Amino acid sequence: MKSRLTPILQHRSTTITTFKKHLPLHLMLLPGIVFLILFHYVPMTGIVIAFQQFIPSRGFFGSEWVGWSNFEYVLHLPGTGQVLWNTVYIAFLKIVFGQLAPIITALLLNEVRKSAIKRTVQTLIYLPHFLSWVILGGIMIDILSPSQGLVNDVLRWIGLEPIFFLGNEKIFPYVLVVSDVWKEFGFGTIVYLAALTSIDPTLYEAAIVDGAGRWRQTFHVTLPGMLPIVVLLATLSLGNVLNAGFDQVFNLYSSLVYSTGDILDTFVYRLGLIDAQYAVATAVGLFKSVVSLIFIGVSYWAAVRFAGYRIF
Repeated sequence: MKSRLTPILQHRSTTITTFKKHLPLHLMLLPGIVFLILFHYVPMTGIVIAFQQFIPSRGFFGSEWVGWSNFEYVLHLPGTGQVLWNTVYIAFLKIVFGQLAPIITALLLNEVRKSAIKRTVQTLIYLPHFLSWVILGGIMIDILSPSQGLVNDVLRWIGLEPIFFLGNEKIFPYVLVVSDVWKEFGFGTIVYLAALTSIDPTLYEAAIVDGAGRWRQTFHVTLPGMLPIVVLLATLSLGNVLNAGFDQVFNLYSSLVYSTGDILDTFVYRLGLIDAQYAVATAVGLFKSVVSLIFIGVSYWAAVRFAGYRIF
């Protein structure tokens, strides 16, 4: 009996010792866990508002239950379909060009041989990532101003008419995409440059021996070496299909461009905080969350299937 219990007791002793050893690390996680529970999980009780005729004075438990009426009301609103299309369209363009720009930049920087120039360019292009859209929104408004903006000054200088970029409904979605790529592509470039360092140098040596120039080395060695991380980031970005960027749109849009620039997040903002339709806004937010959850699940499945990525 003693011999049978010995391995169990030893394992238990080892577990207790390991737990005591890592106890400070576990305690360091505690504030983050408490923050996550208080500000992410506890507020989820408010989801019930989506199924109620919510009246703040009556609270969650005193408001009348209306089932799916709020969702039906949203679906029959005249602008819902356009808002959903705007969200998907803008988010899709951001995902596509948000992948292409850092890949191309990483390939170009990889060809730079002077490390000082390389580091300087890297620093300059990823600085916008650390600025909020409140700051960048003000910069964009000044740059694109039809009267005093730098871009329109250049257009006037070459003999063209100034363009109201932030008030033109046809141009506004592309302004969002270009400005978002400008803000984020530098940070994405770092990821792809890190991927380039993992490529075996002997592959380049073999390509040179075979007579491959820089272009053939790029297409036959560099790009295939980057492919796993490209596939991984592309599949994981599927979870952002309904996230077109509230901070950016809110700081740049106006009623002039609602038809092409209004997205689900700004739609919820106006319904909930401006029009005080709390139940309807919650219904739209819940719909977005459920669809995003489905896309995230699909993206992780695709990441495992095509890139061998696992979170555990």
